[in-house]
Amino acid sequence: MAADARLTSAMLVGALRRRVAAEGGFATILVKGDEISGVILVQTMDRGVESGLFERVPNLQGSYALMRCGPTPEEGPEALNLYIARRRRSDPDLWIIELDIPEAERFAAETIC
Repeated sequence: MAADARLTSAMLVGALRRRVAAEGGFATILVKGDEISGVILVQTMDRGVESGLFERVPNLQGSYALMRCGPTPEEGPEALNLYIARRRRSDPDLWIIELDIPEAERFAAETIC
């Protein structure tokens, strides 16, 4: 395999969805983006209560990390919906996956970063 080979966005999102389901959580793809290289946003929930929105971003070590993005959960669902609509307008290749499981951020980081 080439040194610069990497998993596609579709593979990463699929792996995350399967891992969360295997642990008894719920994961659903809200927006399907570019199969190969779409940016991935992860909306985290715990028992139906939103706990944050995170973006998979490259870090200085050459790998990936999750970075909190968008409005805080306290700003409410309307602020989140506006943010997501704005992001989708500027990046139609964007993926959004919702996870409802305790420690959703950790699950996402361990699986896609």
